[in-house]
Amino acid sequence: MMAAFWALAAVVVASAVWTISASKPVYSVVALLLNFAALAVLYLTLSAEFLAVIQIIVYSGAILVLFVFVIALLSSGVSPFASGPNRVPKIWVPGGILVAAAFAFVAYAITHAPRAIPPAAGAVGTAGVFGSIADFGKALFTVQLLPFEVTALILMVAVIGVITLGGEQMREAPPSNERKVERAMREAILREGKG
Repeated sequence: MMAAFWALAAVVVASAVWTISASKPVYSVVALLLNFAALAVLYLTLSAEFLAVIQIIVYSGAILVLFVFVIALLSSGVSPFASGPNRVPKIWVPGGILVAAAFAFVAYAITHAPRAIPPAAGAVGTAGVFGSIADFGKALFTVQLLPFEVTALILMVAVIGVITLGGEQMREAPPSNERKVERAMREAILREGKG
């Protein structure tokens, strides 16, 4: 069992190094997928099945898909903040209002929720098992709800920042194909002028 643990630990470390040293962002995402999968198997060897499932569902399923969408958006050459026939329309105001309303609703629910939810009539009390999914869910959505929401907000701000920074770079520098066409046109004009 220890040999499997050390082999998986080596795969985790190697894929993490590959993630930060890859030459292209897509290669980094593939390396990160390998890292997440190896971590999930590592959790299984440590008898932490719940962590392994969460590792696959949350990280490999949601976070990596988010990374792929951001990479695809930034490398598409289409700025999400410019309007026009081939551009995504500006949606700052409605999106901001929707996000503010959602966070206001969550803040209201947190501040006005009862501290302890009484059991249903006839419910049988069960002893809390440390590490069970039910206890994890209770802790996440009662005691840890505010840190959970703050983490979601930080991730959303990070993605918006990446898109904003990448969008400004796309507006400043024309794509490489346009540069090649401009260079070819200049060379053709110069050849015609000499001939």
